[in-house]
Amino acid sequence: MRRFFLICSFYAAVTMQQAQDLPIWMTPDEKAQMPFVNYPYGVAGSREYNKYFLPPAATNLRNMAEWEEVGGYMVTYTSYKGMVRDIIKHGKKECRMYVVTDNVNNTINDLNNAGIDTVNVTFLVAPYNSVWIRDYGPNMVYLNRVDSLVFVDWIYNRPTRTKDDTIPLALAKNMQIPVFMTTQAPYNLVATGGNWMSDGMGTAFSSELIIDENKASGGFGVNHTEAEIDSIVKKFMGIHRYIKMETLPYDGIHHIDMHMKLLDEETLLVGEYPQGISDGPQIEANLQYVLNNFKTGFGTDWRIFRIPMPDDGGLWPSNGGDYLTYTNASFINKTIIVPTYNVPEDTTALRIWREACPGYNVVGINSTASIPAGGALHCITHEVGVRDPLLITHQRLRDTYNTSAPYKVTANILHRSGIQSATLYYTTDTNTAYQSMPMSLGPNGLYEANIPAQPAGTEVFYYIRAQANSGKQQVRPITAPAGFYNFKVLSTASNPDTHTPVTEVLNPFPNPSKGITCLPVNTASSHPISIAIYNTLGEKVQTVYEGYTKPGDNKFFINTLHFTAGVYYIRYKIAESETVKTLLVR
Repeated sequence: MRRFFLICSFYAAVTMQQAQDLPIWMTPDEKAQMPFVNYPYGVAGSREYNKYFLPPAATNLRNMAEWEEVGGYMVTYTSYKGMVRDIIKHGKKECRMYVVTDNVNNTINDLNNAGIDTVNVTFLVAPYNSVWIRDYGPNMVYLNRVDSLVFVDWIYNRPTRTKDDTIPLALAKNMQIPVFMTTQAPYNLVATGGNWMSDGMGTAFSSELIIDENKASGGFGVNHTEAEIDSIVKKFMGIHRYIKMETLPYDGIHHIDMHMKLLDEETLLVGEYPQGISDGPQIEANLQYVLNNFKTGFGTDWRIFRIPMPDDGGLWPSNGGDYLTYTNASFINKTIIVPTYNVPEDTTALRIWREACPGYNVVGINSTASIPAGGALHCITHEVGVRDPLLITHQRLRDTYNTSAPYKVTANILHRSGIQSATLYYTTDTNTAYQSMPMSLGPNGLYEANIPAQPAGTEVFYYIRAQANSGKQQVRPITAPAGFYNFKVLSTASNPDTHTPVTEVLNPFPNPSKGITCLPVNTASSHPISIAIYNTLGEKVQTVYEGYTKPGDNKFFINTLHFTAGVYYIRYKIAESETVKTLLVR
């Protein structure tokens, strides 16, 4: 009877608090109720739809990245309705908006009164507790990399918000998509969407909250080692490399989306405090840990953009201020919604976003209403993957001193119907037309084409377009031609490093490889060189050589006989220059 009384009292408290907007963190009432939650638990309510408690029976699972094409975006129409209406207004121009509500007519009237029609809006009638759909929404996974879309639903780390926990299944039923659930041993995993970033290539990032909540001491009825956590996300999400960072002292929810964002496979946007302020030192330590220990999936160094973390009226999180952040933003196809706070830093933040993501419609949405409750725009939105993705994965060209050899552009392009054609477009002046050239399928399984060599001082802009056999088309960046990749051809006269060698890194041969393989390099004089091989997860497979070149021809050798079949990246660092070559192992 005492337990029944406590549960009834708790739900009365939650009902009362819901009218006051539940924060993103666990309330004292919810913490008090934790010992009375039954474990293991899964989705509350209706259980009649297609859900599974074993990993998807497919190979090459792939968790989509947020910058990929989406078929829809989700919001829950409850707290902070002015913000949610703005999200719907901008999002419905890009994709279908799925709006969770308990009263469709009232929601339609609210939207209409704000001048927002319901074109491209689907209302999902479902119970809910809170607005924080990033944390309880379904995760997007493709079978066989680009084939069928499935949802993966983790154990929600707010177990007393049982209504929120029904929403992944409600969307799955609406869209007729199966759900795979990490709610039963040995695959029971507590996780939260705000503490998850994926590069779409098999690498994910989280804070060490993922470890803390899955310990026996975490209070969720789960007990996993870090290795077991890694195994579960590999089985359900296709994640082969799971990078975890220290939690921050003053971020009460420990979600990395409050200070970090992946912009593409090679680029991190990182929040920056003034030196020594608040979480600044730990954020910087975490970033340096990543930079010093992990390469991108292409085996290259990460590109870093920094964006200010503003104070809250003179207060920082370390002395009671709200956690104002610009990284808590969302990609919605060609639009990026970025939180703003009516502070001077807003202008700088929007400029940085536009510089980092050319061609996107970068929209600021006032988030002063939600940020005292611990979250902004990313926290109250969730992507819904497109059913029929045409995936273009590209390692961007970096600035170069090369003025004599062409610049090879490569891309991994996939669609379930196969690829009919791929085209490279480039220009040295965005005010003039792009030139086009067909991309051919190379021996390493990548599509490739060469941009002609350009004189020093030139800036080159380019993008890729592909068409599947089904007729579907896609470009990369998704904003092309308004958006683009770009690199500069630098002048050796302006190079501050007078020791930069004149080098030619030749293609490895044979390629594809199945045994002894030669890595030829030509240098005009002796220079320090390091050569290492990375897999597509950015993990170093082998250090080939560290030392010095001799003038003229240099030949280095590896034996790939015991390598796992697949694509590898050979990273050459010669003095201060860096070159990456692709090697296919069969």
